[in-house]
Amino acid sequence: MTNHSPRNRAVQRERASLDELFDVLSKPPRRRILTALADANPRDEVEFAPRDFTSDEQREDALVRLHHAHLPKLDEAGFIEWNRGSKTITRGPRFDEIAPLIELITTHRDELPVRWL
Repeated sequence: MTNHSPRNRAVQRERASLDELFDVLSKPPRRRILTALADANPRDEVEFAPRDFTSDEQREDALVRLHHAHLPKLDEAGFIEWNRGSKTITRGPRFDEIAPLIELITTHRDELPVRWL
């Protein structure tokens, strides 16, 4: 039997929110963008060059993924605001929701695998 109490629904919403945050943080380019914005806001798009994410032979693919997957996903979720015209990235209206996880990642950077950020 499923428990549909108000408390149980609140826990489910929290889990969905946490799942969304972990989904956003699941890719290194998105983690790098968000950690960079935590350090300084705004940032120029060129700061997130494909060389930072992949090997030489995969750079073109990384650039395509950056512009067609990672930046749009972060922008649509409200964690960043991506101005394609000026090629700038700023913290979005929901950045504060993910900021504690970004802080946790940056605080423990030395304990994480090298390619994690």
